[in-house]
Amino acid sequence: MNMMIFSSIVFSSLCTTIGALPVFFIKNVTHKGKDILLAYTAGIMVAASAYGLIPSAIKLSNVFVLIVGVLVGTFVLTLLESTLPHVDLQNNLSLETKSSFFLFFIAMSLHNLPEGLSVGISYAGGATDLAPVVAFAIGLQNIPEGFLIALFLMTQNVSPFKATMLASLTACVELIAALVGVLFGQSFAFIIPYGLAFAAGSMLFIVYKELIPESHGDGNERVSTLSFILGFLMMVSFTHFLR
Repeated sequence: MNMMIFSSIVFSSLCTTIGALPVFFIKNVTHKGKDILLAYTAGIMVAASAYGLIPSAIKLSNVFVLIVGVLVGTFVLTLLESTLPHVDLQNNLSLETKSSFFLFFIAMSLHNLPEGLSVGISYAGGATDLAPVVAFAIGLQNIPEGFLIALFLMTQNVSPFKATMLASLTACVELIAALVGVLFGQSFAFIIPYGLAFAAGSMLFIVYKELIPESHGDGNERVSTLSFILGFLMMVSFTHFLR
């Protein structure tokens, strides 16, 4: 692997951290503000699944693969949700015991696996013109994803520094997957559509099970709904212009 390929892969993953940096300028989020941000996050995740992950999985394979991947993703997140401890933060217990924190973090980390493999396999396949474009496009997509991750973590009372570090940790998953893709090339190509569908299923589970109920439980349903729609439209527009 030459230095140019390695630098391109690192840049693509590093964009997640870059996207998370604006949370340092967000201070004193009220309860209503948290509901709005959670709903906005949910809109972005639904758009990423419905307009990005699912069409890509179908394009690379077929509807059967999509159904299998989505159902497996849903099943895995359901299993995790049923085994992780459920504790209300108002009981003054540590954040590490809150299930939605774990579920969201796991879903976003899993979401990065097929993206990283896509970048790595593009380089391994010898597509010298296409591979940098793929890496750049996914890097741009990682910027709002990094912001999304850090934003959600802040609604869970995580400090901006820790939220940025955790967002960077999910980027490490993508970096490792990209390096695996470069080293093993087409041997992992068949996994990508399953991974995309799996990520879509896990993200949709998080949205409906955790984010929407949490953003609609305190009388802020109308403004949260508008925030959800704005988040959805923003991500659809962003994905459209990257194509």
